[in-house]
Order: sequence, then C-alpha cells, then structure tokens
Amino acid sequence: MGENDGLTAFIASFVDELTKVGVVEAVISPGSRSTPLAYTLASHPNMNVWMNVDERSAAFFALGMAKEKNKPVVLLCTSGTAAANYLPAVVEAHISRVPLIVLTADRPHELRDIGAPQVIDQLDLYGSHTKLFIEMAVPENTDRMLRFVRTTACRAAAASTQLPAGAVHLNFPLREPLIPDFELMKQYFTIDPAVIAISNGQLKAPDGQLDAIKERIKQTVKGIIVCGQIDHPAFAKAVLLLAEKTGFPVLADPLSQLRSGVVDRPVEVIDGYDSFLRSEQIAEQLAPELIIRFGAMPVSKALTLFIQQSTAGYIVVDSANGWREPTGTATEMIYCDEHYFCEKMASLLAPVSEPGAHEAGMQRDMAYLKKWQRINQIAHTELTKIKTTATFQEGQLFAHLESLLPAQSNLFIGNSLPIRDLDTYFHATSKQIRIHCNRGANGIDGVVSTALGVSAVSKWPTFLIIGDISFIHDLNSLVLAKMNQLNLFVIVLNNDGGGIFSILPQAKVESNFEQLFGTPHGLEFSKPVEMVGGIYQKASTWHEVEAAFQVCQQTTGLRVLEISSERRENAFEHREILQSIADQVASSAKSGKLRYKFASKKA
Repeated sequence: MGENDGLTAFIASFVDELTKVGVVEAVISPGSRSTPLAYTLASHPNMNVWMNVDERSAAFFALGMAKEKNKPVVLLCTSGTAAANYLPAVVEAHISRVPLIVLTADRPHELRDIGAPQVIDQLDLYGSHTKLFIEMAVPENTDRMLRFVRTTACRAAAASTQLPAGAVHLNFPLREPLIPDFELMKQYFTIDPAVIAISNGQLKAPDGQLDAIKERIKQTVKGIIVCGQIDHPAFAKAVLLLAEKTGFPVLADPLSQLRSGVVDRPVEVIDGYDSFLRSEQIAEQLAPELIIRFGAMPVSKALTLFIQQSTAGYIVVDSANGWREPTGTATEMIYCDEHYFCEKMASLLAPVSEPGAHEAGMQRDMAYLKKWQRINQIAHTELTKIKTTATFQEGQLFAHLESLLPAQSNLFIGNSLPIRDLDTYFHATSKQIRIHCNRGANGIDGVVSTALGVSAVSKWPTFLIIGDISFIHDLNSLVLAKMNQLNLFVIVLNNDGGGIFSILPQAKVESNFEQLFGTPHGLEFSKPVEMVGGIYQKASTWHEVEAAFQVCQQTTGLRVLEISSERRENAFEHREILQSIADQVASSAKSGKLRYKFASKKA
C-alpha cells in the first residue's frame, strides 16, 4: 500500500458520494492544509470547481449559487482564520434558509493548542448558525471508515436541505503528506448509487386544524394575505388561487416572487402598500379582522407596523418549524408546507364570486377588497410621477426597472436603501424577473459576491443594484468576476455615503452626522473596475441610463454603471411622494371614490 492510500480513499469516497446526492458545485479558496480535498474536488468528473482567493467573498459567492439553484453548494478552505472569514455568509445562510456544505481543513489533533502555525479552535466554529457540525475522523482506508465518510456526505447534504435549510460544517483533520494518489483516486469514483437514501418529508397540518381555519375564513369580512420572502416554484399560483377563493387582498413583498412572472394571475396583487400604509389615517381605514402570512417578514417597515398594531387574528404559516414572527402579535403558528396549505384551503372554499358563496357561509364584503385596490391604484399613479422629475432621484431607476430589464432576468438588490426603493417603486409585471436579496441578516457585506454566484449558475442575465458603501465593502469580489469570467451588470447608486441615514431619525441631529453616519468617501469607482478588465460607465442623464441598459444586453463580462445622486434630495423627494399619496387618498375618500357597495350577481 502507498503512503497516502488512506487519505486518498477517504477523501475520494467523500467527494464521490456528494456528487451522487446531487452536490456538484464547489467553491474553493487556495491553501495548503486543504490540498487533498481541493485536488479531489477538482478531479471528480461530476464536480464543477470555482476559485476565489478571498474566503469571505467565496462564501457569499457559494451562497448566491445555492440561492439560485436551491441546492447545496460546497465551500472549502484551509485551516486558521480562513475558516473564520466564512462566518458572515454562514450567518446569512442560516437566517435566509440557504443550503451550504462548509468544509474546513484542520491540523490533526496532536498539533492543536500547542503553538503550531495556522491553528485556531475550529470545533463548532460557527456555533448555532449551522444546522450540523461534525468533526471528521483522521482519514483511514478501511471498509468501516469508507462507509462512514460516504454516509456522512449523504447526511450533510440532506441536513443542509432539510427545512429550514441552512449551512452544515464538516471539519477535516489532515496529516501530512497532503498530496493524494491520483490514480488510486479514480477507483473511488464509482457509478454505484448512494450508500444511503435520505428523504426529506413535507409538513402537513391536520385536517381538523385546516377545517377550523376554513370556518374562520368563512366568517371573516375583512381579511388580508401577506407574502414575504419565499422561494417555492408552485407557491405563487397556489396563494393567488387562495386569494381568489377568499376575496382577501394579497400584499406581495418583492422577494415573494409574486410581483412578476405569474401567468394568468386570477387576482391583482397589492404592491404599493409600503407607500400608503405610512399614513395612520389610511392604515385605520384598512384595518383587517384576520391576517394570514407566508414567508419571512416583509421588507416594508410600514407593513410590519401595520401588522404589529393590528388587533386582528394573525396566522403565520411556516413549512420549516421556524419562528419568524418578530411582531410578537401572532395568534396562531401553523407548521405546514405553504404550497400545500394554500391548495388545500382553496379546495375547501367556494369562490366568493360564485352566487352560492354567501349561502355557503362566506361573509365577504367586496368593498374591503376594492378599497385596497383603489388605494393601490392611487399609489401607483403618484409613485410613477417620479419618472418625470427634472433631477435624477434614486427611486426613478426602480420606477423604470420593469421597462429596462429583459423579459427573463435575475435582479439582485442590495440592502439599505435599494431594497426599500424597490419595495416602493417596483410594481407587478408579466415579465419573469427573479428577485434576490440577502435579507436574512440584512447585511451590506458580500452583496456583489452573492450576485456573482447567482450569475454563475443562471441561464438568465443578472443585474445588481447596489449602494456605494455596500459596493466598497465587496470590491474584492471584482477579482472573482475576472478569475471565473463571469457576467454581471452592476448599477452603483452613488450618493457619496450612507444614504439610508438621511431618512432615519439620526438625520435630525446635525452634530457629527456626516462623520458618523453620512460617511462621504469621494471614491472614483472606475479604477477598480478597469483593474479587473471590466467595463465602466458613469451616467449623468436618464438617456445615458437607458442606453447603458441596452448596450449591456449585447456585451459580456463585468459591466458597472455608476449613477450619482444627492442624499438630501432623495430623502426630500421620498417624503414628498408619500405625502402626495396620503393627500390623494384623503381627497378620494371625501369625494366618495373609495366607497363601494357589494353587488351580488343576482342584482
């Protein structure tokens, strides 16, 4: 037997088993201790390998790939602080429920805690942010150990995808020499099936519980359905069918995937709520008796406060046994697959549009739904006025997005102001625009890397809209784009600092505001883009913005469009539009345009 037979057999068996259970993407950062794992991942014919020299960027890149594919992606690094740099992305994966398989190479036990170089305590390094931690055995070539390592690969993949999805961490103690036997390695790349089949089931609420909710819905005059971030291919149609049966308006967060791509939608979604629920008077008019919520908490703070201040019954449906309910006002938590819940509930209800619905006990008054729709229309009218403002405002870009983006595209949105402006100004479209954002921890780090991960595995073009401070946080990712020849169109909204703070209470305190919160930097972004061979353009007019979007669809690689704006002007324009919506709704209420009477089909 050769010197490294044990190492080769152990690692090759592990990697081979990952591919058998559908894990075929691996993101690697270079390092010595991880050599056998890196070589084996790169040698397996069914594994795609991506390189990134920066571990933090690499982790977010893998996160983006896993988001887009909805499958686990492997992350590999060497020992020491390299592993610590994975933490921000692991945290995001945990809260956003994204599957990752984190592999960290480590010194063997005899070299730990004795002053050996590049050694930190990697045991359970990510704490409660991972679903599973396993300290792997030192490699051996025995039947029992090879069965163990293959089983562990299956277990790690299953655990990462079992709801709620998230990251798992396997720590590999490896002794020198670290170079595997490449010929022997091939013997462990087999066509055999996985050593163990692991199936993740679907949560279903008991029929009795669903019947009770059905009766509650039937007796509700004013109900709403709230959809936050949720990524299930069949959910959109199912929840819209439920809305049609109940007559409840659907308040659709941009990350619910309900604002785009739903063909033959049976009901109109409410997408302007972020603007008009800021008015206490409007919120009072629209107070519900029952709230049913799916997915994560919505982006909109106005909607969150609307829910929190409501005295309505409040049902949260979660397929993953989680607890995503920060308002503290929910009256019922239903652990059930969201798609199943909607389809099952819809099957139990007669459509409110049918003549027999009232006889069947449906107590719906369509005036409530129509009031939501009318106010939403007013909001649309007022919000679209930003398209014609004389000076460029950041909201203007989001109001134009539906016409600027291709019919099939990915839109990645940065946190802070961009996601809020998207929520306010981006309305329902028939285009298939898949929207992503790192809303788990709401961080501004790793955003470019995550968008590049989406781009790497998607057949659709990917667009990223990001603020200048967030772009600065992830400039290292531009090297990743060059090394892997990735395509991404980045729109940097540069207001020379932290624009979000201009609409927060801190802006009222002028003392040290710019130093502590405004943080102007005065950087020229063309330099780092040109350094990695990207195409840079700066737009000073709306015509130049439109032209850049047209050109980007005919080019490849990294393209960066910088659009400058003024923080205080953006904040002022935002307040003016919201006030205009409140005024228009108040005017319509006085004139009677918001008053509807339910007319049955018999009439």
